[in-house]
Amino acid sequence: MGAFGTRRGTALYLAAWALLGVLLAGLTVAAGDAPWGTSLLFTVPLSLVYGCASGFSSYYLCRAYPLASRALPAVLGVFTCTAVCASALWTAAGGGYAEVLRGLATGLPSMSRAFAALMFGLGVILYGLTAVAHYLALEFERARTLERRELEMKLAAQEAELRMLRTQIDPHFLFNSLNSISALTSIDPVAARGMTLQLSDFLRRSLGMDAQRKVALDEEIALAQAFLAIEQVRFGPRLRFEHAVGEGAGRCLLPPLLLQPLVENAVKHGIGNRLDGGTVRILAERAGPLLRIRVENDADEDEDGRGPAAGCGIGLANVRQRLLATYAHEASVHWARLDARFRVDIALPAEQEPLTES
Repeated sequence: MGAFGTRRGTALYLAAWALLGVLLAGLTVAAGDAPWGTSLLFTVPLSLVYGCASGFSSYYLCRAYPLASRALPAVLGVFTCTAVCASALWTAAGGGYAEVLRGLATGLPSMSRAFAALMFGLGVILYGLTAVAHYLALEFERARTLERRELEMKLAAQEAELRMLRTQIDPHFLFNSLNSISALTSIDPVAARGMTLQLSDFLRRSLGMDAQRKVALDEEIALAQAFLAIEQVRFGPRLRFEHAVGEGAGRCLLPPLLLQPLVENAVKHGIGNRLDGGTVRILAERAGPLLRIRVENDADEDEDGRGPAAGCGIGLANVRQRLLATYAHEASVHWARLDARFRVDIALPAEQEPLTES
């Protein structure tokens, strides 16, 4: 609550008023040749009491009269009247306390009109400064609350975007797989049944992944390999798969099913358009703070480079948006057509789960 919101704030606030009491003691000594001990005994408690009283009073007035919704003349009028009343009470209390203290300790002169006027004017100014300090503290608190809410809204929007992008993958993959099964039903019913069982197992594994939890690259490659095993029921030896993972790269984390759309594109737009089939390769290595992944496949030499394999499909757009939502500018994805190969290069921060001791 204002200056009294934390122990540290309370201590600093009271220390400032105690220092003010020391300064008033110096004025008392200079005005009446009073000893320092008696002067401190008079001014320090009086300053601390006024500090607490004006602090609580001005805090609640600042809450009751916010500058954003109240007219400035009205606010100034309320605080001026309150400051005058509080300072008058403080001056009267100081006079009474001086009379009591003079009977208990020697050397403290009676409060003169000049000193009383000084206390009154100082009390008005200090009350105003306390109110200004509370207004600043309340404004800082409001700005910090708005910043926290804005950050929470950004995080919620990012999570919603990641869920949306993740849900795009599942029907896209399922559509491709069902097309493959449909193509096999009239040609090889046994193979179609086997592909259906493999698809069921794959969906059980992939759809069980949490969209917000990152998975290890080794697990992601294993899922890609399971998908290609499903597609091999249709393509047979025309579809080949190779992967090479450098030391330390397999444990690096990435969003789940990030590579899946790339592997699907490699099969549908690359291998599927070649009579002699081809190879899908996944290469990964850790380069300092980055994890670099390359997904490449053989492509039709006669393709004009304007289809989805050239970067216009949902797969590449999905990967790009998921990387942007998860890593912002820290990750990148680039693709290119090189002769008879299509290549996608991904770079993202190399994160690893800590090893657990058995």
